[in-house]
Amino acid sequence: GVFLGTKHAIPAMRKAGGGSIINICSVSGVGQSITQEPAYAASKGAVRIFSKVTAAQHAKDKIRSNAVFPGPVDTEMVRQANPDPQILAERLSRIPLGRIGSIEEIVAGVLFLASDESSYMTGGELIIDGGGTAM
Repeated sequence: GVFLGTKHAIPAMRKAGGGSIINICSVSGVGQSITQEPAYAASKGAVRIFSKVTAAQHAKDKIRSNAVFPGPVDTEMVRQANPDPQILAERLSRIPLGRIGSIEEIVAGVLFLASDESSYMTGGELIIDGGGTAM
């Protein structure tokens, strides 16, 4: 996924004179345990560091690399992970905005990182989690 996509995108981006790599991570990658699964959290932490190292190594090529860290978003994966409404309510109580995010909110962040509006941003972490990591 992340490694192979980056590996194969970089030569094309170099040829094009630059580009923007956007990796989708999870707030588990910045230390907020939403699943209590160590392997999942470790893999997301690896994406975090991979994105930063890619940013440092390829800035000279005008290739930016950033990562998006969504909190709980209204997706099938989140619904399956939270089938019990009581558990979901408890998790929502730890999000200051008090709700699950929408896919459209994550897409807006990705579009920002893909645009020239973020041309001075590389190695960054865009956390979109309703304030959950602030707790």
